[in-house]
Amino acid sequence: MNALEVATGAQPRGATDDAVSPFEIDVPAAQLEDLRVRIDSTRWPDELPGSGWEYGVPLGYLRELAGYWRDSYDWRAHQDRLNALPQYTTAIDGANVYFIHVHSPEPDALPLLLTHGWPGSVAEFLDVIGPLSDPRAHGGEPADAFHLVIPALPGFGFSGPTTQRGWTCNRIAGAWAELMSRLGYERYGAQGGDFGALISPALARLAGGHVVGVHLNAASVGFIPWSEVDEATRGELNPTELSRLERIEHFLSEGNAHFQVQASRPQTIAYSLSDSPVGLLGWMVDKYSAWTHNQTGLPEEALKRDAMLDNITHYWLTNTAGSAARLYYENMHAAPNWGRPPATTPTGVAVFAEDMAIRRFGEQGNNIVHWTDFDQGGHFAAMEVPGLFVGDVREFFSKVR
Repeated sequence: MNALEVATGAQPRGATDDAVSPFEIDVPAAQLEDLRVRIDSTRWPDELPGSGWEYGVPLGYLRELAGYWRDSYDWRAHQDRLNALPQYTTAIDGANVYFIHVHSPEPDALPLLLTHGWPGSVAEFLDVIGPLSDPRAHGGEPADAFHLVIPALPGFGFSGPTTQRGWTCNRIAGAWAELMSRLGYERYGAQGGDFGALISPALARLAGGHVVGVHLNAASVGFIPWSEVDEATRGELNPTELSRLERIEHFLSEGNAHFQVQASRPQTIAYSLSDSPVGLLGWMVDKYSAWTHNQTGLPEEALKRDAMLDNITHYWLTNTAGSAARLYYENMHAAPNWGRPPATTPTGVAVFAEDMAIRRFGEQGNNIVHWTDFDQGGHFAAMEVPGLFVGDVREFFSKVR
């Protein structure tokens, strides 16, 4: 099955509903040539002189990055790296699910489900697979080993687009519970960032008897206030928490245009994201600039350019940018989750330098037993600071294994 077939959600001929089928990525050369042609055919907008990043991604920066994507970026090298890992697809609840499944050489390893967010993909975790699955070979302790299950969210990347309404984070959590059961795992951990930081706690609520612990980064919903904070509460916050609160308020006023558009008009933005690679590049690079730990707006200060393009190219080649945007809409138009009792599953939270989680708000709905504040890293921690990410995951799960 090639990339185009996966993007349509097709399954191997003769597959049963619960079949788990080996998968290899094979993007046709014509798709890569089409990407180059479309970049060459871009009609570029004008720009106000001296505007920098204030109005969005600067014209000069995006033209140069698009040229690099066209002429220098090597998708085949990334594809080979993925194909060196065990990859599979399976159908769950009417959706195709692509996933990487790496068995640790340590027999007592704990199964761990890693869940990405937007604008991410399974590529976010490539630098942490080795240290997490085989710590003995990476200077760690064998007791910290994990069997890794790394799925692409339904509607994202090689899982292909969703074809039904209602694919919320809660529904994905249900699919993940089925996936882990299908793989024979009865006891496992869950880790996630961005949407993964919503899905992983939802999985613990749904399958609490199986999930031994939840580790989160880039946590937002359930870990930040979504209404005005009164002066009495502000007075109780320390300087770090006050700084995060200020960034939350700035995000809600000026930094969440992507959220508003994708949560209200995902089909409208899908035309641009599906037809123009430069449109997709600008839409997502804006977030790599805003959410990584950099000083000038250049995301390359925080992560490798090719790593950023690996993620973005997953969306382009599978034509899932529009489908991925629907996850925002589905979550915002689903029944609210307010009023639930606090979760009981042990939860660890890693707050990297560009994250905004505040412990007092997270404790209202989560059983937090581990909390780490970092002065490095950002939203894409597994790519930006893989060593810190791995260390915190190991430390938390050592408490709940």
